[in-house]
Formats: sequence, C-alpha cells, structure tokens
Amino acid sequence: MTTHARARRVELASFLRSRRDRITPAAVGLPPGLRRRTPGLRREEVALLAGVGVTWYTWLEQGRPINVSAQVLDAISRTLKLDEAEREHLYRLADMPSVPAAGAGTVLEPETQLILDQLSPLPACVYNGRYDLLAWNDAYAALFPNMISQPSGTRNALWQVFIAKDCCSPMVNRKEELPQMVATLRAGFGRHLRDPSWTDFVRRLSAASPEFAGMWATHDVARPGSRMKIFQHSAAGQVRTISTSMGLASPPETRMVVYTPMDEDSRERIAWIRANPQVPAVSAHTH
Repeated sequence: MTTHARARRVELASFLRSRRDRITPAAVGLPPGLRRRTPGLRREEVALLAGVGVTWYTWLEQGRPINVSAQVLDAISRTLKLDEAEREHLYRLADMPSVPAAGAGTVLEPETQLILDQLSPLPACVYNGRYDLLAWNDAYAALFPNMISQPSGTRNALWQVFIAKDCCSPMVNRKEELPQMVATLRAGFGRHLRDPSWTDFVRRLSAASPEFAGMWATHDVARPGSRMKIFQHSAAGQVRTISTSMGLASPPETRMVVYTPMDEDSRERIAWIRANPQVPAVSAHTH
C-alpha cells in the first residue's frame, strides 16, 4: 500500500470513529445499556445496524486495506447519519471513484432557478456531469422546445443530439461539437466507474448510436468550457452563440451553461424566437 493510500486509510479510520462516537444509542433506537465507556455506539452496534459483519467493519475502522462496495458505504452512511458533505468525504477516503447520488441527486439550490430566470434574454440551463438537463429559463425553452418536452429519462443533451435524426436536431456544427461533448462525458465517467446509472447510460447510448460509440472508443477527454455553438431555427434562421460553462457548488458536478449571441443578428433572432414560441424550432427540411 502506498504512503498516500495508507494516509487515506488512517484518515478514514479516524473519521469513522468520530462519527460513531457522536451517535447515541437512543438516536438509533437502542437502549443506553450499562458500563459504556463512551456515549456513542459500539463497533458491534454499527455493524449490526448497517447489516455488515463485525470483523469486516472493525477492519475498516482500523484502516486495513480492504475493498468496500458502494452499497456497504451507503449502509454505514445511513447508520452514522452522515450529511451529504460527510458522505462525500467517506467515499473519497474509501477510495471510491464517485459518490452515488442520494435519492434523485438532482435537487438544485432554490436560488438557481432565480438566477436562470434573471439571465433572460440569454438562454441558460443547468446540466449535470452526464448532460442531463436539470433546469432552464424561458429563453432556453424557446430555443430548444424539443429538449424540454422530453421525459426526464431522455432529457439529456447527448441523447438528443445523437439519437435525433438530422432533420430534427438544431445543432449546425455537429462535427466540431459532438466529439467535444463526448470527451467531456468521458472525463466525468472516470469519476463514476462503479456507478450503474453512468455505465448503463453509456451502454444504451452506444447501442443506439454507432456515431457515439465510435467517438467513445477514442478515449478522448476534455473539460467543460466556452465553445461556439451554432443552431438552426426553422423560421428565424441561424443562431450563433458562445456557450459558457460555470460549475455550481451543489449538487456536485453540475454546471450552468449560458448561450451568448455572437452577433446582433443572432440576438435579434433569439428575441424573435422567444416572441413566437408557436413556430416549430426544427422542420423536416432542416439539416
């Protein structure tokens, strides 16, 4: 075991002991008992409540180099009543590549929608690391009505640009942008190697789109950043924008993306699109 790994295990052991010590038996429905040396839970009680072996949990708390699954860490997290920051810390110390989301894992801070709304007339939205669309403003909705109308399972930018037929995708500069999007997804995937929701998404999209599968196989990686995005509207014409990506503190790995018009014509076209939401964004003749 490397020096870094050993230090992380020592920190994990100390962290688990400190969280165990703060949980009283009464807080988890156990009788206080007699002759307790500490006010917290015993190792045996944590193991019992989490549904793991006492010896295994003891080794974990002693910092031994044992493998641990996300399911077990989740059980320990619930037993020790860890909050989101503590849960993320636990996973990092246990050398897990990602922290699986608790519940839906897509709950945004209340002010995020307010910020998006204040950004109009600039189209703006929030994506997670997998390009799931989590929130948007009215300008984004006007520019991408087909995207926001999707059910939550396929309300994903990558899914839409790869699965939508050429006639129904508003993106013009696909050749430049799609490899960049896939490379950004690949960089995020490295933090979710044991996350079934990520591996299943990549498997399904690879099966549905040979184009995606080919780009995925290159193993290119990239970070989100400012990019030129060009879109074609059926009536308004071409809209040229610069997309600016800004990371959010919560939930983890979410980012706000703002589309700024590159020229006055594009600015006027976005204004027209917002004022005429009944006009289809794409048509059978759009390429």
